[in-house]
Amino acid sequence: MRIRSRFFFLGSLFLGVVLGLFVSAGLQRALSPSPRPAEGDPAAAAQARPIAERSDLDPEEKHTIALFKSAQRSVAYITTQVERVDFWTRNVLEVPQGTGSGFVWDDRGHVVTNFHVVQDSDSQKVTLGDTEYDAKTVGVARDQDIAVLRIVAPRDRLVPIRVGTSADLQVGQKVYAIGNPFGLDFTLTRGIVSALGRTIQGASGATIFDVVQTDAAINPGNSGGPLLDSSGRLIGVNTAIYSPSGASAGIGFAVPVDTVSRVVPQLIAHGRVIRPILGVGLDEHLSVYVTRRLGVEGVLLRDVDQNSGAGRAGLRGTTLSRGGQVNPGDVVQEIDGKPVKSTGDLQGRLGDYRPGDTVTLTVWRDGKTRKVQVRLQAPD
Repeated sequence: MRIRSRFFFLGSLFLGVVLGLFVSAGLQRALSPSPRPAEGDPAAAAQARPIAERSDLDPEEKHTIALFKSAQRSVAYITTQVERVDFWTRNVLEVPQGTGSGFVWDDRGHVVTNFHVVQDSDSQKVTLGDTEYDAKTVGVARDQDIAVLRIVAPRDRLVPIRVGTSADLQVGQKVYAIGNPFGLDFTLTRGIVSALGRTIQGASGATIFDVVQTDAAINPGNSGGPLLDSSGRLIGVNTAIYSPSGASAGIGFAVPVDTVSRVVPQLIAHGRVIRPILGVGLDEHLSVYVTRRLGVEGVLLRDVDQNSGAGRAGLRGTTLSRGGQVNPGDVVQEIDGKPVKSTGDLQGRLGDYRPGDTVTLTVWRDGKTRKVQVRLQAPD
């Protein structure tokens, strides 16, 4: 018993000494001042050094940063959904369809994007900043690949984009594209105007004229987003890319802002584009057959409404003789100096005007060309 008691006493004494040493070391560390980084330790010195603001950026970088911060508030992220019926429950579900970009047009909540972004969708959602809003389609212009949505949002969240012009653009100008490529929100790319006056086919197959070509990186998801000039003004709506792989190959296209500025107010007011008419009848197959035989380019007028602007201007339609011989009518070759080679060209060019405008047509008749002024009318 004495041996056990002696071992127990020695063990308790040893344990007390060890605990005392641990407590003493902890107090000493707590009371000691924080150690300074060693002068020869770069990593420790870097951690202790305060972070300095970036004051060494060049003016161009600062300008780009300011442009992005300013325009970012006007750029929207758009998602579309389609309705599907669950086979088992028969419940109607919203299934994500696609994504795209857009921008705020005015402080009433109108948001502009591409028609093909919302095409065949049942509902759309628009995200501004970190807030998502349900959207309604106000109107679409298939031939110009433009759509207008509307959201209900506080006025302070609606920052309309600054609208510029595209008629005075120059090849070589700097341009900036903001959008959501591959779902990566608020991405900025930079480039130049590579070419002007390009012609592409829109989502509906219609011809879009005077398209802006740029080498700024545009990828799936950029569609509907703004193309800006160096002052942050809208000069186009990114709409298509030319790429064998489906990703950016340095050839992107934007609907010119002059077209957007003409189309969007009509969509807001009427829900559609009111295309003016010449008052003529067209037939693509007859036009191609006759113009080839005549050896001229242009669009043959099949018939002319004598009560229309074309009729009052003296334009002639095509007739048949008693023997069945075709007597060609006038062949329209230009509208205000812009070439017309097909019925699609003629209809597309007319889309650049409003009812009441007067256009100058270059017309081929009996081997000679002449200029004819025609006042455009609204459709019945």
